[in-house]
Amino acid sequence: MSHALDVHPLKSRIGDFIAGLKTLEKEPITSARVVEYMTQVQPSVVALTPYLLWNREHYARNLIYRDDFFEVIALCWLPGQRTPIHSHDGQLGWVTVLQGELVCRNYRFVRPGLSRKPISPAKYGSSSGRPVEVEPLNSMNCQADGSVAVVDRRQTTHQIENLEKSPLGSVSLHVYSKPIDSCVLFDEATRCCERRQLQYYSAFGVLLQPPPQPDQQLAETAA
Repeated sequence: MSHALDVHPLKSRIGDFIAGLKTLEKEPITSARVVEYMTQVQPSVVALTPYLLWNREHYARNLIYRDDFFEVIALCWLPGQRTPIHSHDGQLGWVTVLQGELVCRNYRFVRPGLSRKPISPAKYGSSSGRPVEVEPLNSMNCQADGSVAVVDRRQTTHQIENLEKSPLGSVSLHVYSKPIDSCVLFDEATRCCERRQLQYYSAFGVLLQPPPQPDQQLAETAA
């Protein structure tokens, strides 16, 4: 596949990365095309510096770019920070770790009781407070090695946690198609599934005011 921009990954500016993504919009967006592009062209942590805002209370979702087809977010993780178990509404997602190390644990929602049949997150719609159980499937460690992990329509329920103990934290770059405004998440305290609106900690390098409150942490989920 040819790209409009011939940029070495280590020297890529975020503007170059976004411009390359937009060239993909001229044809049907497929996971294979996005994986190939992101594997070849990745902005460095230095290039993302203006968008890397950190939060001591919970990981930070920093919006870099958004249009009708793509959403690009930089997530900043301090040691031990993690998402709730959550879905992606059946949308496609791609993530690459630019600094540190993350673990992604995949799950599926199942009905409580003896049947334990898998449940599609889409069935929850906008309702909340439905009891559910989660069944672990597998996990994978993601390091800053240039690889790209995919969230597809078949497996969209997972949890991401920062394994990096360094105070420098971890940084991951997430691309979604299409943008995701809400998700279904699993509340470990109530053992219920609920739909929540997603929140950005910053947008285009500017901290959003007021910043998310502690009771909004569960609504801050990743790709």
